[in-house]
Amino acid sequence: MKPNRPTVADLAAFDEIIDVRSPSEFSEDHIPGAINCPVLNDAQRAEVGTLYKQVSPFEAKKIGAALVSENIAHHLRERFLDRPKSWKPLIYCWRGGERSGSMTTIFRAIGWPAGQLEGGYKAWRTHVIERLAELPTTLNFKVIAGPTGSAKTRVLQALETLGEQALDLEALACHKGSVLGLLPDEPQPTQKGFETSLMLALQAFDPGRPVYVEAESRKIGRLHLPDTLLERIRDGECLSIEAGIDARVDFLLRDYDYFLCRPALLGQRLQALQGLQSRETLERWQHLIAGEQWAALVGELLELHYDPLYRRSQSHHFGPPPAHCIRTNDLSPAGINRLAAAVIQARMAQIA
Repeated sequence: MKPNRPTVADLAAFDEIIDVRSPSEFSEDHIPGAINCPVLNDAQRAEVGTLYKQVSPFEAKKIGAALVSENIAHHLRERFLDRPKSWKPLIYCWRGGERSGSMTTIFRAIGWPAGQLEGGYKAWRTHVIERLAELPTTLNFKVIAGPTGSAKTRVLQALETLGEQALDLEALACHKGSVLGLLPDEPQPTQKGFETSLMLALQAFDPGRPVYVEAESRKIGRLHLPDTLLERIRDGECLSIEAGIDARVDFLLRDYDYFLCRPALLGQRLQALQGLQSRETLERWQHLIAGEQWAALVGELLELHYDPLYRRSQSHHFGPPPAHCIRTNDLSPAGINRLAAAVIQARMAQIA
């Protein structure tokens, strides 16, 4: 370990992690557990940057130093006066340069053994990318497949309740993975934030035990799955859930009930299918929405859009038919619990 320049490997040695980047930089992604104490807020950062480019670096540094000093003083008064002398904070900015260096210098002058992260956030980001290329190769994925409405995500959650390891990609992405997959009032994370959460989830798994995951496409909403993870999932052993159409319709009406209260949003989302469905079909679906004929709408969406899409995707990405298939006509909460138990039983039978 370099004197006073700890690396990402040393994070656990510190009592608190302080991100001094601007709020917008912090909200995009940050080291887990870090608190945001910007030495320049977004407006100030823009002001200093403009001065640097349009006037001179000297004038920019004078204003920047004044702003940084004022902001560090504010953080000291409001957040850190109660910290004991033994408190050991780790401070980082974008590249481990002047912004984190300013706070580190002042904290050390006070008497705290503050560390400045070598490479800053960029070093953390490099660590995430490297780990996302490594971790999936150490895990044995069991892939839950099945057409839309087969309750695959709920089965994953039930498996986790039963003590199995499950990777819920849709929960991490805050999206259900289809044209109607957005979750109202729950925005998706940024790509970088998603990848940080994904890395934390992967490294928590025991490589000696299987990890259940849903068959996913390359994108979940606007977020991309890392290539190595996607390849490993597509190489995993596949188990398919085959549920009757009526059970799937009933399940989707429960699982997407928030759309029934927002018919305008539902109609708007379906417009994204222009070019994939005929104008007549889309108009008919809008009429079904207006008449609140939900079961008929969901049935047509499955028959005309989701099921053909699923068949093409499975044949293209997952190759041969699944090794196991579990059939059901019950996707109630109790039925989903039975499905999860059947998934475990199928795996145990294979081991035996």
